[in-house]
Amino acid sequence: MVAPLADRRSSTLRAPDAPPPRGGRSSFIERALQVMDHLQATAKPTTAYDIARSISAPVSTVYLVTEELVRQRMLARNAAGEIWLGPRLFHYGLAYASSIDVLTVATDQMHALSRSIGETVQLCGRDEDRMVVMALAIGPGAKRVPTRIGARVPLNWTASGRLLVGHLPMAERIAVFQRSARPSPTGRAGTDAASLAQAAGDALAERLAMQVGESDFAVGCIAAPIRAADGSCLATISIVVPDHKLHADPTNFTGAVQQAALAIEHRLGGSDGGLVG
Repeated sequence: MVAPLADRRSSTLRAPDAPPPRGGRSSFIERALQVMDHLQATAKPTTAYDIARSISAPVSTVYLVTEELVRQRMLARNAAGEIWLGPRLFHYGLAYASSIDVLTVATDQMHALSRSIGETVQLCGRDEDRMVVMALAIGPGAKRVPTRIGARVPLNWTASGRLLVGHLPMAERIAVFQRSARPSPTGRAGTDAASLAQAAGDALAERLAMQVGESDFAVGCIAAPIRAADGSCLATISIVVPDHKLHADPTNFTGAVQQAALAIEHRLGGSDGGLVG
């Protein structure tokens, strides 16, 4: 007996280690998200074949998904036949950004801080078990550093990543790091969940976190939390600099980044910037 079309499509689109399908449409959407996540992570156009190989999916399935996404303008194909994010996503991104008060309010402070210290400043948030760069400002004369809008890295690699979970109960922090902590490219980022959880709580209490060479060689970062009225960390503002500047005198940056974070909190939360403790 021939299986119904929906069943055949579901089995085709399902990854080898995926749970039982919930239907063809759900599987198609999940595979489409895999494709777009891969493009966002690699930050460069590529072929459907290379995408399929990278996400361990059948080539025929990825061709089917990418063709439909190109037709819907969610993806685009360049002259070389490579796939990249499409123009329709730009409009979604604008609509989403306009709805995020933190991002809207913080942008002015981010650019002001970048101009005043002459370095790269970024706003970061949490995307499940990853830290994501939401906005970026490059100061005059700033040395090029390996960061970009949309970059997502494990929470344990960055100063901001620790701050973003510092308000959670200790048990939750440990659970987050147990499932998400990964060795960094430099090998310097800690991976012990209990130690990371303690450091996260301490950093949020001190309203400051710093890392030097943990995620990238010769690069350091100093970050301050942007907190809500209930004390939770909504986002972070951070300064990314060559590591020798932090080794020389981190106080050049600590006060500036903390004041920027407080100014954002004040605009978001009114009296005392919504500060807690």
